[in-house]
Amino acid sequence: MKTIEVVAAVIRKGDRIFATQRGYGEWKDYWEFPGGKVEPGESPEEALKREIREELSTEINVDRFLCTVEYDYPKFHLTMHCYLCSLLTDALHLNEHEAARWLHEDELDSIEWLPADMEVVRCLKELS
Repeated sequence: MKTIEVVAAVIRKGDRIFATQRGYGEWKDYWEFPGGKVEPGESPEEALKREIREELSTEINVDRFLCTVEYDYPKFHLTMHCYLCSLLTDALHLNEHEAARWLHEDELDSIEWLPADMEVVRCLKELS
């Protein structure tokens, strides 16, 4: 089975967490933490900053590592390195997603997360 390695940003602002909704593919309309694939020669932190610039036209600080999720989707194995992040600017623009929401911690179960991202939500709840 093919393995895909990605990074994800858990962007926090006060007591809220940023979630994005996919606008394409077989997982269209599911919610996820923004991020993407690590390119050859990039560190996970560099990849995350690049992906957030591409997807949201904003700059982030990668504050600290949260967890790594290993998840088997039907067509590939996902290794997702997740980091707690903060915004360096308040401007956000959705370049790839169809919607976004700032969720309070008690609202994390109110949306339909991608299966691997549900593991990240569990990690977040353990922090609380």
